[in-house]
Amino acid sequence: MIRFTNDITPEEYMELRKIVGWLEFPAEEAKACVENAYLMLCVRDEEKAIGLARLLWDGGYVAFLSDVLVIPEYQGQGLGRKLVEAVIQRIRDDMKPGYKVKLTLNSAMGKEPFYEKFGFRARPNENSGPAMDQWLAFDI
Repeated sequence: MIRFTNDITPEEYMELRKIVGWLEFPAEEAKACVENAYLMLCVRDEEKAIGLARLLWDGGYVAFLSDVLVIPEYQGQGLGRKLVEAVIQRIRDDMKPGYKVKLTLNSAMGKEPFYEKFGFRARPNENSGPAMDQWLAFDI
């Protein structure tokens, strides 16, 4: 039975990242990711974590959809769509009258069409330059 929960352990979070080939990091850092997210939405098949969406938001005008992932054997069932819809709805539910929130994300290469279905626009465009990022690592 597929169900959505608001709980996921740091270990489950890292296991999902590993399964889809995303960067792994120390358990303490994974714990902070889980505990400090505005929303961690987990998809489970029975008790097994099979997907997630992680939203970072401080209640201001910018929110960041950090992670959306579904493990390969469960892809193509609409679970990713349901995750993104739930994140967008949560922001709408928590916004106050008059608020405007810019929801941003960094799409995996080739996944832009998936996010465009929800109204996201690729950058650069007529109003925005390219998104930029960098990985920082602690050097001993």
